[in-house]
Amino acid sequence: MSDLRPGPTNSLTDVAGIRLGHTDRRVDGWLSGTTVVLAPENGAVAGVDVRGGGPGTRETDVLDPRNLVERIHAIVLSGGSAFGLAAADGVMARLFEAGVGYPAGGPDEVVPIVPGAVIFDLGRGGDFTKRPGAVLGQEAYDAAFSSRSGPAPIGLVGAGTGAVAGGLKGAVGSASVVLADGTTVAALVVVNSFGSCVDPATGELYAARFGLSGEFSQLLLPNLDEVAAACAAAEAKAEAAGPGRLGPALATTIGVVATDATLTKAQCAKVSGVAQDGMARAIRPVHTMFDGDTVFTMATGDRGAPDPLAFHALLDAGGDCFTRSIGIAILAAESVETPAGRWRSYRDAFPSAFPAGPTKE
Repeated sequence: MSDLRPGPTNSLTDVAGIRLGHTDRRVDGWLSGTTVVLAPENGAVAGVDVRGGGPGTRETDVLDPRNLVERIHAIVLSGGSAFGLAAADGVMARLFEAGVGYPAGGPDEVVPIVPGAVIFDLGRGGDFTKRPGAVLGQEAYDAAFSSRSGPAPIGLVGAGTGAVAGGLKGAVGSASVVLADGTTVAALVVVNSFGSCVDPATGELYAARFGLSGEFSQLLLPNLDEVAAACAAAEAKAEAAGPGRLGPALATTIGVVATDATLTKAQCAKVSGVAQDGMARAIRPVHTMFDGDTVFTMATGDRGAPDPLAFHALLDAGGDCFTRSIGIAILAAESVETPAGRWRSYRDAFPSAFPAGPTKE
């Protein structure tokens, strides 16, 4: 990948016309949030790939290439498990107020098409009942609608606020790449996996070897004492949970790939499938019965349709952007402690991986 370069911000918003908004809550029993990805006003062609044994999704059937609707108007990523799917109601309301949606009659009669997916983060702030709904959906939409150009916010924001990745703190990550023909491909990921993003033998981030030039080169292999301590902590947490307490283990990683190329719904679905392969490079195990891993792809159509070789390059880039976004998310995460527990960030669990020294918790 040495001949490729990231976009100006190395994030999802490098795809022209894509806007991103986050909202979250971190107090009074909350540790959750919602993220909205807005398509251009005329919508975007989209596809999806869903894997794992426990998906929480909305409006994914409409993205089947055999079905009528061609374009979507926003994608919602949210905490709150199945309850969090209600965040899309708030986004639909805002889009309807703006007159944006699928024509269903007269000039003011539209139905916004808003697919979504959720992660399991219930109770991580201490109160199981504190979860996103329509209000957070509206807030995330407002943040996206008013967003200005610049890098996509990452870390403990939006749907990544309560995320946990294999016992370490999860987060939101994003990455982009500009292909040789000028096409931009980008990804945004909420990393909340049952599996680990870290090699248990070495402490290395699985994603680190797939970075663009210089992207992860600052990382060192952690010392073995830190690796042993991290493994012991993970085992102790799993043992404390007990065989009948699956709540802390329920997971799901979700995300969006976007491109300015012109793609069909079937091609978008293929991009999403290859992005799932990118997920498998960064998380082990992946697509388990405790995950509902879901990846959407949006194509704005600002550039022409790729020929077969160019589409192959786009697929490859989509998978790599997804892998890189997972690594970036784990590095952007911060340690969190709530009444429900404490989750260390990768930086605090493996300070020796960073030549500048350990961070402060």
